[in-house]
Amino acid sequence: MRSILVRLDDETFARLSRIARSQRRHPAEFIRRAIKAALLQHELDRIRDSYLRDPQLFADGGDWDEPLEWKP
Repeated sequence: MRSILVRLDDETFARLSRIARSQRRHPAEFIRRAIKAALLQHELDRIRDSYLRDPQLFADGGDWDEPLEWKP
């Protein structure tokens, strides 16, 4: 696992510590989860932007117009 050093001002660190403690997590775990969430959001934004740039992908509707019958 790689490491990075992040410097926080006192107020930000205190807020981070309070929130992490309230979730029973170490501040480093809170930061790791926040980074993963931000990376996922970035990828979802890229996908959305791609569809918005190329709207003909939505034009024919594909196979979703007539979904298959669900059988248990």
